[in-house]
Amino acid sequence: MEKKILILDKANPILCDKLLEEGFQIELHTDYDREDVLQNIKDYDGIVVRSKLVLDKEILDKAERLRFIARLGAGMDAIDVDYAESKGIVCLNSPEGNRTAVGEHALGLLLCLFNKMIVADRQVRQGLWLREENRGLEIEGKTIGIIGYGNMGRSFAKRLSGFDCMVLAYDKYKKDYSDAYARESSLEEIFAQSDVLSFHVPLTEETKFMANASFFDKFSKPFYLINTSRGKVVKTKDLLEAIRAGKIKGVGLDVLEFEAFSNEFDSTSLPEELKELFLMDNVVFSPHVAGWTVESYYKLPYYLAEKIINLFK
Repeated sequence: MEKKILILDKANPILCDKLLEEGFQIELHTDYDREDVLQNIKDYDGIVVRSKLVLDKEILDKAERLRFIARLGAGMDAIDVDYAESKGIVCLNSPEGNRTAVGEHALGLLLCLFNKMIVADRQVRQGLWLREENRGLEIEGKTIGIIGYGNMGRSFAKRLSGFDCMVLAYDKYKKDYSDAYARESSLEEIFAQSDVLSFHVPLTEETKFMANASFFDKFSKPFYLINTSRGKVVKTKDLLEAIRAGKIKGVGLDVLEFEAFSNEFDSTSLPEELKELFLMDNVVFSPHVAGWTVESYYKLPYYLAEKIINLFK
C-alpha cells in the first residue's frame, strides 16, 4: 500500500531517513503556503507540520485520504484536533523530544531570577561590582507550583528534585499522579503556598489568559512566575499590573502574548505594556527557545517517526 507523506517544515534528516526505510513516500515542500496545501492535501496519507499554518476545518475537509497529522513538537494548538479525529484522522505529537529541554530551560529562568544573573552580568560589563545589590535567593526550602503535569511539567519537577524544595503539581485532567518529583495538589494549595509558579499547559480556550488579574489576586503571598508554555496563557497587561502592585516578584518568559502564530515577533510595533516589561530588571526573556536545543532537533523527529511507523503496523 502506498503511504505518501507531505512534510511542510524543515526537520532533522532522521525523520525522512526513518520513514524512507519503512517504505513511505516522502514529499518535502517547505515552500508550500496555505493555498498549496488546500490544493494538494487530497493526495496524501499523512502530513507533518511544525508551525507553518493552521490545519483547520477548511483544510481537513480537503484531506480525502489523510490518515494522520504529525506535529513536530508538543503543542497541538495549530490543529483542529477534535474535527480531525471526528474524521478518523489520528493526531500525533512528540513531547518526548523536547521535554528535557523545556525542563532545563524553566530551571534556567528560575536561577536567573533568583540570582539576578542577567542584571549582574550587565553591570559587570559596565565596570560595576555591586555585590550586596545582587544578593540572591536559594531554591532550597521554597515551594514551587506547577500547573500542567504532563511531559513538560514533570520534566521541570524532576530537575528541581535535587534542590530540596517542595513541588506541588496541579493538572485538571489527571488523577493520582503524585510521584518522586511532585505532590498532586489543588489550585487552592498552589495559591496558598507557592513561592514560584510555572506554567506547562497547552493553549486551549480553557487556558487562554488563565493567568489574569483575578488569578493573580488568589495568591496568598508574592511569587515568581515562569511561562514556557504558550504566550497567550498569560495576560500581559494584568501581569504588568501585578508586578507594579508587588504581587509578582519576578517573571521568566520564554513566550509572549504578542507572538505571531508562526512564533515570529514584530519588534517594530510593541504594545506599551510590553515596552514597560522590557525595562524591568526582574523580568527575564528568551525567544520561544525553551524546547529548542541541539538534542531536541534530533529527538523531536525521531520520536515522531517512530509513532508514524507504529501507526501503520
